[in-house]
Amino acid sequence: MSRRSARLVSPLISCRIMNSAISGADDAMKNESIDLTIGNMWANIWHMSWPMLIIMLLNFLVGIVDVYVAGFISPQVQAAVGYVSQLSFLTIIIANAISIGSLALVARAVGAGEYTRAVEVARQSLMFGAIVAVALTVPGMIFYKEIVFLAGFPAEIREMAGNFLRVFALAIGSNYLLIISNALFRSCGEVRKPLLTMSVVSIINIVLNFVLVFGFFVFPALGYIGIAVASAIAVTVGTAMNLAFFRFGSWSPIYNRPWQLSGEIIRRVFAISWPSALLQIAWNAGSIVLYNILSRLGDASITALAAITNGFRIEGVIFLPAFALNMAASVLIGQNLGAGNPERAEKVGWKIGMTGVVLMSSMALVIFILAERIASAFSGNPAVIAETVRYLRFNMVSEPFMALSVVLGGGLQGAGDTKGTMWVVGTAMWAIRLPLAYVLALELGYGATGVWIAMIVSMYIQGILMVRRFRGGKWKEIKV
Repeated sequence: MSRRSARLVSPLISCRIMNSAISGADDAMKNESIDLTIGNMWANIWHMSWPMLIIMLLNFLVGIVDVYVAGFISPQVQAAVGYVSQLSFLTIIIANAISIGSLALVARAVGAGEYTRAVEVARQSLMFGAIVAVALTVPGMIFYKEIVFLAGFPAEIREMAGNFLRVFALAIGSNYLLIISNALFRSCGEVRKPLLTMSVVSIINIVLNFVLVFGFFVFPALGYIGIAVASAIAVTVGTAMNLAFFRFGSWSPIYNRPWQLSGEIIRRVFAISWPSALLQIAWNAGSIVLYNILSRLGDASITALAAITNGFRIEGVIFLPAFALNMAASVLIGQNLGAGNPERAEKVGWKIGMTGVVLMSSMALVIFILAERIASAFSGNPAVIAETVRYLRFNMVSEPFMALSVVLGGGLQGAGDTKGTMWVVGTAMWAIRLPLAYVLALELGYGATGVWIAMIVSMYIQGILMVRRFRGGKWKEIKV
């Protein structure tokens, strides 16, 4: 057997053995995949990273098209899209948290060869996520006006924001199942299924953005609300695809009855998930507060809100490799810890972290230089362009620290150390960024520039704290 053949196994040693452990149908389920606990680390990193990078790119393009299409309508719609994007993400925080807890448990189980256990954790996670999604949909549909009001939306965009939020509430269930199912595939190295699903989701979303907003053929022009409808349709199709993959693949025991929640498994998922949920709440609520601070700048508020919306979308391009590496780190570290090899897990973490620093720094330099040209592609308003350029040039200098925070944070989450990442990110946001932004922007009168300064200072601190947490090594001893 060649060296390459020795490293290729069926994925439940990348998940395909999972079903054979239950049904004995081993030969029917073979599919090549790299064992992430042995072999060349760079090869394993590449195997996990490139599909995730493409997925991140597709997500980025969807966000860009959202803002681009909104820009054809008005700056108010652009501001509403950015504001609601932050708010709607709060509704899927529990799904993201469940996916992180599930990934950590399933990756450990796969690394340890406990494939039946991995299937059961996946099954419980999907059921739990579906129940939570149903519980959140109804309040989102009924109290959307109150939510928009409490979030502090400027009066001129509240109605638009409420309509956006109501459509997003209808798609919560699909969003939950899509997020969790993608994480389950990643946890055992099956990255090409999420890649296929998210490719279809992105294409549908982008095409429908234009078709539903402006009208085409038999489709009427829905205006700005078409942006939200396009997203809802796309995620529903993606969820259906992943459920089909489960049904006809090696994960089919997920559908076995009885469909009852396991208190023991849910507790284990919850123990890892709740700090992640609080982290996401802290970060996204903080982002909403940041938007609220900008909304208090009087006549400059709409310009500042549109600038940060554009800036987030543009800056997102250099987050693509970082978040792809974040997801790769979580799986690689989780599986290697499950295989009883913490030293290899740490080496993989540092390799991925340094890769992120190099990639993000290089891309940040390009955006810093071309900031004005890039900002001009997102708005025809001179004031918005100028503020977007300021945002970009301030924030590009903090990108190496962002890379370390994102990538090493993913590794810590894969190890189950979600409390560590929660404290690091929460401290940077609520003890540094927001108080400093308020003082600089409103009390000292620096306006939007004060907010941009607060953002880079907090990111420096966040990156340093995340490095210290990872280097401390307590994550190697966590039992999940």
